[in-house]
Amino acid sequence: MRGTRYTAEFKAEAIKQVLERGHGVVDVAKRLGVSDKSLYGWLRQARKSGLKPTGDDALRAENARLKTELKRAIEERDILKKAAAYFAKVSG
Repeated sequence: MRGTRYTAEFKAEAIKQVLERGHGVVDVAKRLGVSDKSLYGWLRQARKSGLKPTGDDALRAENARLKTELKRAIEERDILKKAAAYFAKVSG
């Protein structure tokens, strides 16, 4: 059984989300409904053909990745604060 064929535009957008926006390969693959192996293959092909983030693109991608990571850390911290307050209230 043969897999689904994706358009070049679809592949380009998936690659863009990983390289320029700093999203993780597995996250993008899940969101788009493709296998992570396919997306890794598309990235490998794109890099071979010379599509690499340079200068500003690399900085933007790193900045986006760090912002996402910071947002997640803040959310986790807030959840832990609420849990600590709840357990302090219950035990005290």
